Amino acid sequence: MRHPADSELWRDFDKKYPLFADDPRSVRIGLASDGFNPFGNMSTSYSIWPVLLVPYNLPPWMCMKDPFLLLSMLIPGPKGPGNDIDVYLQPLIDELKELWEVGIEAYDAYKKENFILRAALMWTISDLPAYSYLSGWITSGYFACPICMSETTCEHLPNSQKRCYMDIVVFCQVITNGEMR
Repeated sequence: MRHPADSELWRDFDKKYPLFADDPRSVRIGLASDGFNPFGNMSTSYSIWPVLLVPYNLPPWMCMKDPFLLLSMLIPGPKGPGNDIDVYLQPLIDELKELWEVGIEAYDAYKKENFILRAALMWTISDLPAYSYLSGWITSGYFACPICMSETTCEHLPNSQKRCYMDIVVFCQVITNGEMR
């Protein structure tokens, strides 16, 4: 798969929402977020969580490049937002809902006409801890995978207190017929 447009999920979405799919000006968005320490010093407890929007209507060689990523917010603080990230994301969620349900009037410079711009959040991009915050799913413990749930194969590593999730990607692909969701 070179681009999300090549995926089965994209085609299924087009079938389910043909009016959205028929307008090439409809925007498909990915949301990416992860926290980091801006000072590069692990003894300093401070973090910043950028929340980026990725427009997938662009060709594969452009959609993940800096000039086309949209920084929608920065969440700074002495520690990560944790489970309270939904408080920070609520205005963005409200705007994305409006773009999906109602749309906004925009101007098409090529056709020299106004149109209703609609957008859909297709994917989120994050590591497992950030996924936990964004989705509200607990990604630690025995049932860390939201797809595998009770079928998650979890073992304790010898000589440590850490858990290891065995074959989680392979099992998830079997459950979803090869399409990660």
